[in-house]
Amino acid sequence: MKRILLSLSLLTLFCATGCSQQARWNHKQKEAMREALRQYRDMVYLEDLTEPEFVIFTDGVATEIEEVYPVYTAFIEMPGVNDTVDMFVVTTIVDEINTDAHNMRHLYPYRELVSQGILPDRLTHSDQRNFYRCLAKKVNATFSTTEQFMSAVIMADSASNAQITKMQQECAADLFNWVIEIDEVDIIEN
Repeated sequence: MKRILLSLSLLTLFCATGCSQQARWNHKQKEAMREALRQYRDMVYLEDLTEPEFVIFTDGVATEIEEVYPVYTAFIEMPGVNDTVDMFVVTTIVDEINTDAHNMRHLYPYRELVSQGILPDRLTHSDQRNFYRCLAKKVNATFSTTEQFMSAVIMADSASNAQITKMQQECAADLFNWVIEIDEVDIIEN
């Protein structure tokens, strides 16, 4: 669905701007790219950004794309343009995150961890900061590169989710003596 929307918006802009081979993107083209990037708003990490942070993010991605593809019409006509935009978005997210404690809160927001029963409610900011530092250390010890970690987060397969959830639970238990008990297990046979 995202790719269809991106294709339609980029195709519409291409039709509106004609076939000029200009060396820099004009204001209208940059705005169209930023608007097309809005569809990524619900991705992990991006959904937790404030609106000004998201605008800065989309400006950065649009600028990166423009630097690599200075001729807008050539970029729009390029085969695989959607995959290219996806790559720029993911690369920018990886560069911004670099698995540090400050950015872990964007991937795993505190309220979400409370609702999942991983963290207790009403933790102080200091306790939350300690939790995210612990989680960042465990992530850095487990994944050898940021790209490997982001791949696990973005793919969100059950093994990766279980591994990350285990790290979260370990940090919660270590810092707050918070223990999660499983009282029922459903076994599903195929």
